[in-house]
Amino acid sequence: MKISKFFALIAFFALAMTFVSCQRDYTCTCTTYDADGNVLGSSTSVITDTRNEAKAACDEGDSNILGVETECELD
Repeated sequence: MKISKFFALIAFFALAMTFVSCQRDYTCTCTTYDADGNVLGSSTSVITDTRNEAKAACDEGDSNILGVETECELD
């Protein structure tokens, strides 16, 4: 009986681990272009989160103001 409880416990933890998202460091690089497509500058930042959340946070940096475009991508 102990062996079946042991395997049930192992199966439970294995299933639980599939639903746990791991956080890690992701680099977000934002590049700013003028209206002619020339690079004006770039910056990087580190986001510690799950991949999906880090991508969403990085994409928040995208903008286009009076032809000056900033494009952010997760590396």
